[in-house]
Amino acid sequence: MMRWMAHPMAKPAGFLLCLLPAFWLIWAAVVGDLGPNPAEALIRSLGDWTLRFLVIALMVTPLRVTFDWSWLARWRRMLGLFVFFYATLHWLSYVWFDMGLDVYAVLADIPQRPFILVGTLAWLLLLALACTSFNQAVRWLGAPRWRSLHKTVYAIAMLGVLHFFWMRAGKNDFAEVAVYALLMAALLGWRLQRFLRMKRA
Repeated sequence: MMRWMAHPMAKPAGFLLCLLPAFWLIWAAVVGDLGPNPAEALIRSLGDWTLRFLVIALMVTPLRVTFDWSWLARWRRMLGLFVFFYATLHWLSYVWFDMGLDVYAVLADIPQRPFILVGTLAWLLLLALACTSFNQAVRWLGAPRWRSLHKTVYAIAMLGVLHFFWMRAGKNDFAEVAVYALLMAALLGWRLQRFLRMKRA
């Protein structure tokens, strides 16, 4: 299986696989299979997929280092861009279905609701990462500045969990929040441990 994942056609196949949740949600919306409140279901499902892809993207480096799967490095940029893709759909769905594409209403709503503020901040940071994800950006910014900018993915992970926590606080439902919080803590903890180990070496 690992040999297949390194195949040149694996990445295009993975790209299509990453699009499947979006296709499924569009189809469910068209056929009316999103429940009694389709707008809310769509917004929340897109938010869930954003967090899932963020977890998957953050798993790339630990898996690559632990199992010496060098081929995984080819997937990191694509997975990161899919995080941005689903986050953008999530945010645009809020702007469209919750706010009726009213820009002034959106600007007034963002500072009033903490989970909207945190989610918007996370999306803006993702936007900065997406806009600098190509090779030319590394040359423009310089490798040290580019690496520093892309380390904000750790802040994005924490903001994402906080956004989810505040969104679920109204319903006092924290089971899924706890799962994502533990996954993010484990992935960020692995990176911190590796950084400290390399610093001591």
